[in-house]
Amino acid sequence: MSATEQFLPAFLEEVVGDRFGRYSKYIIQDRAIPDVRDGLKPVQRRILYAMYESGNTPDKPYRKSAKTVGDVMGNYHPHGDASIYDGMVRMAQPWKMAHTLIDGHGNWGSLDDDPPAAMRYTEARLSEIALELLRDIDKRTVQFRDNFDNTAKEPSVLPSRYPNLLVNGVSGISAGFATEIPPHNLREVIDACVAMIDRPDITVEELMDIVRGPDFPTGGIIMGEEGIREAYRTGKGRIYIRARTAIEDLRGGKQQIVITEIPYQVVKVKLVTAIEQIRLDRKVEGIAEVRDESGRDGLRIVVELKKDADAQGILAYLLKKTDLQVAYNFNMVAIVNKAPQQLGLRGLLEAYLDHQREVVRNRSQYELDKAQDRAHVLEGLVKALNVLDEVIAVIKASKNRQDAQNNLVARFGFTERQADAILVLQLYRLTNLEITALEKELADVNKTIAYLEGILASEKKLLGVIKKELLEIRDKFGIDRRSDIQGEVEELKVNLEVMVTAEDVIVTLSNDGYIKRTSMLSYTRSGGEVGSAGVKEGDYIRTLLQVNTLDNLLLFTQKGQYFLLPVHQVPEYKWKENGTALVNVVPAAKDDVIVSVLPVREFDQPGKSLVFVTRKGQVKRTELKEYATTRSTAITAVKVAEGDEVVRVQLSDGMKEILLVSKQGMSIRFSESEVNPMGRSAGGVRGMQLKEDDEIVSAEWVEGDEGEILVVSDKGYVKSSLLLDYPVQGRGGKGVATFEFKEGKRVKSNGSGLVRAFFVKQTVTLTACLSDGSFVTFDSDQAPIEDRRSVGKAIVPVAKEESVREVIRAISLEL
Repeated sequence: MSATEQFLPAFLEEVVGDRFGRYSKYIIQDRAIPDVRDGLKPVQRRILYAMYESGNTPDKPYRKSAKTVGDVMGNYHPHGDASIYDGMVRMAQPWKMAHTLIDGHGNWGSLDDDPPAAMRYTEARLSEIALELLRDIDKRTVQFRDNFDNTAKEPSVLPSRYPNLLVNGVSGISAGFATEIPPHNLREVIDACVAMIDRPDITVEELMDIVRGPDFPTGGIIMGEEGIREAYRTGKGRIYIRARTAIEDLRGGKQQIVITEIPYQVVKVKLVTAIEQIRLDRKVEGIAEVRDESGRDGLRIVVELKKDADAQGILAYLLKKTDLQVAYNFNMVAIVNKAPQQLGLRGLLEAYLDHQREVVRNRSQYELDKAQDRAHVLEGLVKALNVLDEVIAVIKASKNRQDAQNNLVARFGFTERQADAILVLQLYRLTNLEITALEKELADVNKTIAYLEGILASEKKLLGVIKKELLEIRDKFGIDRRSDIQGEVEELKVNLEVMVTAEDVIVTLSNDGYIKRTSMLSYTRSGGEVGSAGVKEGDYIRTLLQVNTLDNLLLFTQKGQYFLLPVHQVPEYKWKENGTALVNVVPAAKDDVIVSVLPVREFDQPGKSLVFVTRKGQVKRTELKEYATTRSTAITAVKVAEGDEVVRVQLSDGMKEILLVSKQGMSIRFSESEVNPMGRSAGGVRGMQLKEDDEIVSAEWVEGDEGEILVVSDKGYVKSSLLLDYPVQGRGGKGVATFEFKEGKRVKSNGSGLVRAFFVKQTVTLTACLSDGSFVTFDSDQAPIEDRRSVGKAIVPVAKEESVREVIRAISLEL
């Protein structure tokens, strides 16, 4: 290190900030964001200019792409050949650009996202419309700047005789900015420019009558007029692009869905694979085969359906679950005066027209200078021909060319430019015919000068020229609109019947939390007996439901949560198999327990509500429709106080009465209508006033006076009493006694609390689960009918140290 070298301290934040700031400025201005005037990124502009400079034009043979890439990299774009060739490829692909700027020959990729052949194999030349971007570039219409090594000049923008930014669109991501401008219809965009020239104060709404929306090269159906309007107003907006589809009838009652256009930038092969995967996974019933029949006649994807399949329903599912319908977000950002700016439709068109004013003005000035120079020369020649003999004499008397030029200037008053033109005049031009031709040419040049001076002096004439040239481009290159526009975004509703085959099944949930779905065929083949259901030793079936695969199950937990589980998502097992743990199906907490399972097909059932009863005597009623959800996680069903838990949930019509029975043998009967409907997460109201150490053990729904209330104590004592003996009271009271416990040292105890109560109208079979894991089954007829305050009869044999843990009603299945 030399003594003269000095190092200055610098903060990392400042150094990184400065470097990244410079990098950001570069990639925003010179890489990813297009110029608002010609709609091109720098690499695209350099490719087009290099091809133009080397004469690689539409009237010449194709030239190897590698030659163009080499020219661009060596002269203008020192960033590697891959980025240059990628830029060429995009400009040559008709499914990405509305009007391709490069006419490619060879393999330039495909709609299936196949890569193009290497640049040494493909050939290219400028397309005809690309020449319109470059036209008049040699007439000082745009500014040129030094290239990266100051060995050549390159244009900072192209003249762009049509609004390429809107016509071909662009997509790019830079530091802090991104741009997404869709392609538009050339005719519509030019008509909008003409309308702005005629009426500079035209509104966005009026422009939308001309430019109806984007026009994608892949066609499709655009939905969301409001999104287009918002984008044209602000530069940001969202639309949806839907594939063009048709349902065709086949022989034998079959149908098929035919797709002839897919959304912009969707890869065809990935779309076909996604539809085929849906068929393989049987997410939709009814798809027989998926075929890609695309060829020379265009795109064609066929989804053949099985007989009697719901074609409209399957199409709706495919639109919702695949890229047959995609969202497209406008983000119209372009470089305006060297800075990125988000622009609406008016802003983009104004910027383009301002550029055209400058281009036409510069071109007119260039042509005017050339015409004035030519007129000046012609005036000198005409003047010289009028005094031809004297001019010749002066030239003959001169010593040399320079002397002759000086003598002509001195003798006749010619300018040096005129004198030089006279000296190079060929002798045949001295004929009478040529003299007339010179005079005619002078008159024509003077007319041209007057025309060009008129353009430069009049804004109206200038705009007239722009308008005329735009209309020429429109008439020559305009094509019909390819994308249809639909005002409203159509909501996609997929019927469950499309995804699931309707089938009656049996769903069981065991006490230990094992769940399964069983077909009716498996049930009948296993003997058609509920008792033969597969459970682990010591476990038993608590819930058995005969439902349809189109139904939903509402699973309610002790802690007041609930899960919505579609029946078709319950794993299928044979009747004699145990099933799977519920935690494998729904994300239930380990310390929570399912207390009720209710099947529901439609949630929007007028008058239907869910009634919750908690152990501390709280009762809540909420309309069923409040529990409709698409979430698969736990959702609050009822607010449960600390130390409390849900004991029962019942689907009700609100017309019955609720009978609550407590552990200490108290009961209360009140009308369900006393509990007003509340919100889903409410905590409810008091149903029964309990003593401090008492709790609710059962909740039964009753009506009328027929039937009995059967109660079972923890020591196996059972008794029934008539429902008639339970008066309807007001909600929230202490209630009436329903059992009398025997007390005393010499008296055998009939229990310390009730375990369960049942409302029975006819003989039912009950099973008592004892604390030692054994089961005792008995009929309700065995229970004596006694007064409410009675001690019951020992029906379930219970050892001294044991007790009844649970009593369940025997489950039956009606086939």
